[in-house]
Amino acid sequence: MNLDIELYRREVLLSEKPRLKLSAIDIAPEAPARTLVFIHGFGGHAAQWIHQLRHFSTDSRCIALDLRGFGQSDKPPDAQYVMEEFISDIDRALNVLGVTEPFVLLGHSFGGAIVTDYALAHPARVAKLVLVASAGEYSLSPANRLALQLPLAVLNFAHAVYLKQFFFTTPHIMQVMYRNTVSRWVGWDKFRQLRLPTLVIRGNRDRVFDPKRFEDVAKTIPGAEDVDVGVSAHLVQLERREAVNRAIERFVQEKKTRRSTGSLASDERDTLKHERPWLTYYDEGVPPTISIPAMPIYKFLRSAAKRFPNKTAIVFEGARLSYRRLNRESSRFANMLRALGVQKGEKVLILLPNLPQTVIAYYGALKMGAVVVFTTPLSDPEELARQVREANASVLVTLTRLGQVARQVKATTQLKRIIFTNVKDYLPEPKRLFFMLTREVKEGHKLNFELEPGMVLMNAELYKHSTHAPEAEVMPDDLALIQFTSGTTARPKGVMLSHRNLIANTLQTRHWLPSAQEGRETFLSVLPFSHVYGMTTAMNVPIALAATMVIMPTFNTEQVLKAIKTYKPTLFPGVPTMFMALSNYPKVRRYGISSIKACISGSAPLPVEVQEAFEKLTKGRLVEGYGLTEATTVTHANPIGGRRRVGTIGLPVPNTEAKIVDVASGADLPAGQVGELAVRGPQVMLGYWPDANREFITPDGWLLTGDIARMDEDGYVEIVARKREMILAGEYQVYPRDVEEVLYENPKVKEVAVVGVPPGADGQKVKAFIVPREGVQLDAEELLTLCKRRLDEYAVPWEIEFRNELPKNFVGKVVRRLLVETDSQNKNR
Repeated sequence: MNLDIELYRREVLLSEKPRLKLSAIDIAPEAPARTLVFIHGFGGHAAQWIHQLRHFSTDSRCIALDLRGFGQSDKPPDAQYVMEEFISDIDRALNVLGVTEPFVLLGHSFGGAIVTDYALAHPARVAKLVLVASAGEYSLSPANRLALQLPLAVLNFAHAVYLKQFFFTTPHIMQVMYRNTVSRWVGWDKFRQLRLPTLVIRGNRDRVFDPKRFEDVAKTIPGAEDVDVGVSAHLVQLERREAVNRAIERFVQEKKTRRSTGSLASDERDTLKHERPWLTYYDEGVPPTISIPAMPIYKFLRSAAKRFPNKTAIVFEGARLSYRRLNRESSRFANMLRALGVQKGEKVLILLPNLPQTVIAYYGALKMGAVVVFTTPLSDPEELARQVREANASVLVTLTRLGQVARQVKATTQLKRIIFTNVKDYLPEPKRLFFMLTREVKEGHKLNFELEPGMVLMNAELYKHSTHAPEAEVMPDDLALIQFTSGTTARPKGVMLSHRNLIANTLQTRHWLPSAQEGRETFLSVLPFSHVYGMTTAMNVPIALAATMVIMPTFNTEQVLKAIKTYKPTLFPGVPTMFMALSNYPKVRRYGISSIKACISGSAPLPVEVQEAFEKLTKGRLVEGYGLTEATTVTHANPIGGRRRVGTIGLPVPNTEAKIVDVASGADLPAGQVGELAVRGPQVMLGYWPDANREFITPDGWLLTGDIARMDEDGYVEIVARKREMILAGEYQVYPRDVEEVLYENPKVKEVAVVGVPPGADGQKVKAFIVPREGVQLDAEELLTLCKRRLDEYAVPWEIEFRNELPKNFVGKVVRRLLVETDSQNKNR
C-alpha cells in the first residue's frame, strides 16, 4: 500500500532558546515489533527513505529525521553543522519522541558517518546498525570541491534553477558542513571500535566516491555483514529498494522468529494475534494495526491535491472538480468564515444534501478550526432549531430553497450567520441554464426575500477570498464534528468526534480495501454525507485515496444505474435498501454494473438473499459491515476478498478490539454466548455533547454498543438485535432479525421489519410489517405458515401488516420507533 508518508510528519521541538525544531516522519503501528531510526546523508532529506518507511511501518515504528538545516527542519543562523550538533540533535529528538528501547539505526551516505559516531557515543541505545552506501572517508573529487567553492550567488542561482531537486538544503549550509565536518571525517578507526551487529549495503556502480572506500567498510567493522545489491548508483535505497528491504529485513529479524512469509515477527505481534484471533482471517494486505497520524482530517485533502492535483475529485451532474480546485475552494471557504468573524471552535451546522458545496463547506470549516455539525436536510424546522440550540451553532450553511426555514430558525435561536448556496452553482453550463429557466423559480430555489444582516450567498462571497488555507492551530484531539444519532430507536443525541477519531476511522476503512489503488478508484457517493456512515465511507475515504467521487444528492434507482453505466464506479458504500432496489430494477443488466468491484453495506442488517442477488449481477463483492455513530461509524466488516461469513458483520477492523459482555453484570462472555457487543479503539467518540458525557463508555475505554450479539472463536460477530429492539414475549426474548431472515425466504417479500408491540410492556407481541414485491399476491397466512415451520412458537408473529413502504431515515434505515408509535396510535383510536 502506497502510504503517504508526509501525513506522518511532525515537528520536534528541541529547544526554545535558541528555537530549534527538527522535522520528523514518525510512523508507529500498534504494538510495534521494534523501532527503526533513519538518518539521511549530506544534501539529503528524510523522504529519501520512503520505500523503507512504507515497507517496515506495518510492523515497526519508523522514524526518519530531517537533520538541522536540511529538508523541513530549522536552519539555525549560528549553526556550525559539526558532528557534535548532529549527535546531540538526534539524541534529543528521540527523547522527545519517547524512544526508550534500543533501536535499529540506519544511515545513508554521510548519514552512515553520523550514525557510526552516534552508536559509539550512545552504545546502550543502539541495538543494530545499518550503513547504506556509506564510506570510510568523504572528501569530494577535485571537480566537485571546486564547484562547491564557487561564489554563493552562483551556487544559489544554480540551486534555484536546477540543483534543488538533488540537494535539500542551501548552498551555504552545504559549504559550511563540507568544510567543518564531511571533509574531515575519517571512519576507519571508528569502524574498528564498533561492537554491535552491523549490516553494510552497497551498490557496485556507486561512483560518488572511490569504490574502495565503500568496499573496505564491511572489512573494517568486526563481524559486519556485507551485502552488494548489484547495479545501483549512490541512492541505493531508492534504486534497489526491494533488494535493500530484503537485506534489512533479514538483518533486523531474530533468527528464531524468521518466517517463510518474510514478515516481521515478535513476541508482541504473537501476543496481539492471541488476543485478537480475527487477525488470522484478514485479507492479504490488510495490516493487523495501522499508525494513526497526529494531524487534522483536512490534511487528507491537502495530500490528495498535492499528489494528484489534476485528478477529478468530484463528478456532479457531469461537472468535474479537480483535487487542486476542491482544495482551493475549501481554503476560500475557510477564509470566508474568518472574514465573517467565525472563530476557532465555533459550530458550523451544514444542512445540505450531497453537493460539491457540502464537501467544500465541511473541509473549509475544519481548515479554520471550526466544528462541523451535520444534520439531515429532511429535518423539520422544530428538530432543526432544537439541534441548532443544543449544538450552540453560530453558522448555518444551507440551500436557498430552505431560505424560509433558515430565517425561522435564526429568529428563534442563537444563530448569527447564514450562508446560502444554490444547487445550480456547480452545475455544468448547459444544465445550469436549463435549471435557471425551468426549475429555479418553480421549485423555490430562488430566495424570495432580501438578504438580511448576517446572511451571504456562498457563490458571490467565496471568490473574494484567498486560496491559501488560513493559519489555524488544529490539534488531533480537537473536536471536529458533532454528529446527531439517527434517532431510529430514541431521540437523537449529539456525538462528539475528534479529528483523531475521523482520521483513525478513515484509515481503518481505507486499509480494509487492500486492492484499492490511490488515484485510480471511483466511488459512487450516494450515501448522505450528513450521516457519519456516508461522511466516512463516501467522502473521507475516497479523498484519502485520491479517488473520484460521483456525487448524487438522493438515491433514485434509475438515476443511480445511469450513473453507474456512465462513470463506472469501482467502489460503492451503501445500505441494504439500495442494493435491494438495484437488484430488483427491471432490466438492470442493460446498465452494465459489473464495474463495481466491492461494496460495503452498513446501517442495517444485510439479508442474505439481497447479498447473493447483487453479487450475481455485478460479479463484485458485497460484504456486510457494522458501526455506530459513537465509533465514527465503522468497527467491523467482512473481508472483501477472503473468508467471509454470511449473516455476520465480519471482523473488527485494524486497531479495534471487540468482546461480548453480560448485559446485566458487564462480565466478559466466552465465544458463542449472546450478550452486548463492546468495542474499543481510536475511533471511539469523545463523548456526548455538550459535556463529553461518556455514559456508555467504561472506565477502561470500552464502548457498550447497545447491540445484542455473539462472537465465534475466530472473531466473527453476528448481531442478534438492538438491545432496545429486543422483544420480550413473556419469558422469552425474540430477536427481530431472526424473524426477518425467515420472512425474507419468501421471494414475494420485498422488505420486512419486525417489532414488539405494545412498547415497554413485559408481555409484548411480535408484529411484522411487510412490503410485498410489485405485482405479486401475498397473504398473511402464507407467511405465518412459513414462520411456524421455521421458528419457535413464541417467535411467530401474532400479526402481519402489509404496507406500501416502511418509514426510513435519510440513509435508508427503517425507523422502527415510528412503526411502534403508529401501531399504538391506530389501536387507541
